[in-house]
Amino acid sequence: MSEIGPFMDRGSAYIAMQKLFMGKSRLPPAIRLMILEVALMKLEFSMSSYITRPSAAARRRHEEYQYLDLVREILDTGEHRPDRTGTGTYSIFAPTPLKFSLNRDGEPILPLLTTKRVFLRAVVAELLWFVEGNTSSIPLSEKGVKIWDGNGSREFLDNLGLTHREVGDLGPVYGFQWRHFGAQYVDAKTDYAGKGVDQLAGVIHKLKTNPYDRRIILSAWNVADLDKMALPPCHMFAQFYVSYPRDRAAAAAAAASANGQEGEKERPKGHLHCQLYQRSCDMGLGVPFNIASYALLTHMIAHVCDLVPGTLTHVMGDAHVYLDHIDALQTQLEREPRDFPVLKIAREKGGSIDGWQAEDFVVQGYDPHKSIAMKMSV
Repeated sequence: MSEIGPFMDRGSAYIAMQKLFMGKSRLPPAIRLMILEVALMKLEFSMSSYITRPSAAARRRHEEYQYLDLVREILDTGEHRPDRTGTGTYSIFAPTPLKFSLNRDGEPILPLLTTKRVFLRAVVAELLWFVEGNTSSIPLSEKGVKIWDGNGSREFLDNLGLTHREVGDLGPVYGFQWRHFGAQYVDAKTDYAGKGVDQLAGVIHKLKTNPYDRRIILSAWNVADLDKMALPPCHMFAQFYVSYPRDRAAAAAAAASANGQEGEKERPKGHLHCQLYQRSCDMGLGVPFNIASYALLTHMIAHVCDLVPGTLTHVMGDAHVYLDHIDALQTQLEREPRDFPVLKIAREKGGSIDGWQAEDFVVQGYDPHKSIAMKMSV
């Protein structure tokens, strides 16, 4: 067997052993063939010790490549289009949705892109600002989060004909629609408690009482209010869905519990999934931010409803790269993704969706590549 190298392929090994075992042997052909097959089996077993097999994690393609592949597709095939900001873009419509896991073997994770550093502090601050129904950019700006300053500036508001608005008053944008849909908007200082439809509270109530409901929707797109907004919503619509283990007995118990029948004690814990529709998708700055934001929102709702964070699916309309982001994104495309961080929530399970603080989110193991500067088009 010394003539057979450990890295020889099976066909070459077969020929070599034919020469060794089939040459001048006096054994009957059938016996010689049996010995040859046994030798081949031993050879394949010994070769396996020389091969480093990739781990299951290595065999799974990193989910961040979905984002990178889409950026590359837009740069390669996108249509050159003018846009509202005057910057210009390369754009495609309705790309393949991105899908991110929100837990890894039961451990909550956050799909925070790693090929550049995402401004996590701003993601958290803006999300909590949405949840509290705030419509003024000033509280964010005072915390060092300037992402809405341009849209709340005197010049920007005046150009929209909103000359009566105070600086920073963005109108009935995201948070207002989440918490007071249908209420008459006055200004950012008015108390809207009890006015309009609290969609976010409705989502949580349905998840707790009727998780099979197909109407668990959060919409920021209110046509009647669009002309009152400094910027109509880009991420405009989210649907939530609770899945249960495929095990038939567990599924039957879950269904019985949902119908108020026996079996509630055996009901398995559901997994919460979110599907986001975003009409306008700035791939360089906005989309990494939006992925993290709706992943965090799903984690928050799962925590309040005592559900397991499941997945985030990101469906896009106009997915575009601004022309002044091309060089930065080409740099980002050269980088290899790293593991997504773990998310810990420092609050008791259940409770309210209100009153959360930035300190309630503990992100562990975020090790991104360095930041890449990109200009925000307003």
